[in-house]
Amino acid sequence: MAEPQDNQPQWERSVLEKVALAAIQEQRAARRWGLFFKMLRLIYLFALLFIGMGWFGKRDTLPGSHTALIDINGVIASGTPNSADKIMSGLQAAFKDSNTKGIVVRINSPGGSPVQAGYIYDEIKRLRAKHPEIPLYAVVEDICASGGYYIAAAADRIYVDKASIIGSIGVLMDGFGFTGTMQKFGVERRLLAAGENKGFLDPFSPIQDKQKAHAETMLDDIHQQFIAMVKQGRGKRLKETPDMFSGLLWVGQKSIDLGLADALGGLDYVAREVIKAEDIVDYTMQENIAERFARRFGAATAEAFVRLTGLGGFSLR
Repeated sequence: MAEPQDNQPQWERSVLEKVALAAIQEQRAARRWGLFFKMLRLIYLFALLFIGMGWFGKRDTLPGSHTALIDINGVIASGTPNSADKIMSGLQAAFKDSNTKGIVVRINSPGGSPVQAGYIYDEIKRLRAKHPEIPLYAVVEDICASGGYYIAAAADRIYVDKASIIGSIGVLMDGFGFTGTMQKFGVERRLLAAGENKGFLDPFSPIQDKQKAHAETMLDDIHQQFIAMVKQGRGKRLKETPDMFSGLLWVGQKSIDLGLADALGGLDYVAREVIKAEDIVDYTMQENIAERFARRFGAATAEAFVRLTGLGGFSLR
């Protein structure tokens, strides 16, 4: 009876060891699989991040002849999708592609910075001179005003819809004045500056006639530059009227009558009937996640400050 009792602890110990070993192996396997799936999730997240940052997913051009598209949609300003840097990069890529038969700049913009519009205008002229065999046309959607039209004037031809809005060839400088409100609430403005005009058009101080006249002179200078570029781009097609450069707007057919545009037509029509290349490749530079975040949270704050203080500079809008 003593011998089975002596062997029983040894048998139990062996079984317990096997169970414990199996449990440890199962835990190790579970950890390995858990680590594997965590790595997969991490790789997936990094892939999404890289795609969002614009490191993957580059545009593939078509193998044959095509129409290149550059979109200008919204206000033309630095730090936006419609900045000169982005539009010019798209234009350069389109002209560089040996399969590009013609380029369409599709515009739906109320205008924006005269500097940014001027950069784009000059770059279109430079690239057309460098690549005379590749035509460039502007296609207007809803609106092509001020800075948008400044850019369109550089195109070989401008196509519009019968209901498109064209023109607004003028310059503005807007802001607010708070002097009346400050007096009402008993607020005193204390502005210290070195330089007689350092507080130029300060919105919290009464406007000075001398500063106002100087601002109007600058506006007129930019306006004349704008008019000169329109005349250069449109040439003898313009049928000038006394109010053509007054900032007025016209609908599509009237803009054709005035020589501000050339014909009715949209993107597909121009690609198919004018350029003779129905396939369209989009060369518009796209924002990545980082740029979109910076623009929405940074530029929006700056714009709000500029509008509040009235220090917004000049605008072709």
